[in-house]
Amino acid sequence: MRIAIVGAGIAGLTCAHLLHPRHDITVFEADDRPGGHTRTIDVETEAGVYGVDTGFIVFNDRNYPGFERLLERLGVESQASDMGFSVSDGRGEFEYNGSSANGLFARRSSLVRPSFHRMVRDLLRFNREAPALVGLNGSGPTLLDFLDEGGYSCEFVDRLIVPQASAVWSADPRDLRRFPASVLAEFFDNHGMFGFHGRPKWRAVAGGSSRYVDRLTAPMRDRLRLSTPIARVERFADRVEVTPAGGGGVETFDEVILAVHSDQALAMLGDPSPAEAAVLGAIPYQPNEVVLHTDASLLPRRRRAWASWNFHLNEEPVERTTVTYHMNRLQSLTADRQFCVTLNRAHAIDPERVLSVREFSHPVFSHRALAAQRRWDEVSGLRRTHYCGAYWGYGFHEDGVQSARRVCRDFGAEL
Repeated sequence: MRIAIVGAGIAGLTCAHLLHPRHDITVFEADDRPGGHTRTIDVETEAGVYGVDTGFIVFNDRNYPGFERLLERLGVESQASDMGFSVSDGRGEFEYNGSSANGLFARRSSLVRPSFHRMVRDLLRFNREAPALVGLNGSGPTLLDFLDEGGYSCEFVDRLIVPQASAVWSADPRDLRRFPASVLAEFFDNHGMFGFHGRPKWRAVAGGSSRYVDRLTAPMRDRLRLSTPIARVERFADRVEVTPAGGGGVETFDEVILAVHSDQALAMLGDPSPAEAAVLGAIPYQPNEVVLHTDASLLPRRRRAWASWNFHLNEEPVERTTVTYHMNRLQSLTADRQFCVTLNRAHAIDPERVLSVREFSHPVFSHRALAAQRRWDEVSGLRRTHYCGAYWGYGFHEDGVQSARRVCRDFGAEL
């Protein structure tokens, strides 16, 4: 069977890996490289070359069974990682790292601040009350409605729980008013975050996440069509016609797998059904600017407040999450400089220390989006068209793998 796979991110490449042995596949990718959100920059220094991740970074032993299985099949090694979280105002007047008591009270004056102690007490209360939301499957109150009704302090909302949620989903902090509280509760529950014990062990791909992409694509390099965005997909009773942008003519296939973002998939369809328009249109994406750099001033002022994820508080509301990932911690890099990946804060970075700039888009979840996810069987597998991508789950790498497995089962293939 001739199958077109549009998109070479984790979902599209997983489909290609599973279908390549038994089908005639062609993978179309708009970018000049495969991998999607998996992107490793090899940085040369006097001490050697460091592969620094700028998109997908970590996974864990509990919530990524499909991705771990994929790494095992590919023979790709991983290493232990660290997942601490800090919040800082950038001036040193408010900052903490929740990984230890020393980090929590990185600013010693917090020991005598009543509002800080209330923030900590509210966290303990949230850990007792929020598990009741688990199992609601996206229904129930929004996150901020839940917090408002519970009487949680502004310090807890603005300086702890909203920063965490915003960082996890690379989401606009203001959009969290519409974010389903049960989704955050499910995430906390799955990742052991309602307590201090029994948390999953986090890992990173040894040498950088792109190493798995290299292994994944090696047997089918001749089936990849890079720098080939798709302008139009037309479905007929006996075929699918795929038209690349920029000329080249129409190409005919038996089936098509759209492994791109929901908004991109909808834009490609020449004649979307009402269900396709409704489902794909309900899950929008938001762009985030990603900068790899070595400017340590983007980390908290006090070194004991440094963490793997460092959220930046802003004096005025902003439309994008602002967070800096400390890659030395996340990837166990023994470099003599601090490698950082910062989202949406380029203006604060020393231009002389910038190594790479990229834009990645992430799904924006709401009650409407979660309802659309449940309509997958109304659109996928019909009219010779199949849909996969991380947006069908919680937006993480594992969701891309699982959505690809779901599509490939229709073709008799499994991971």
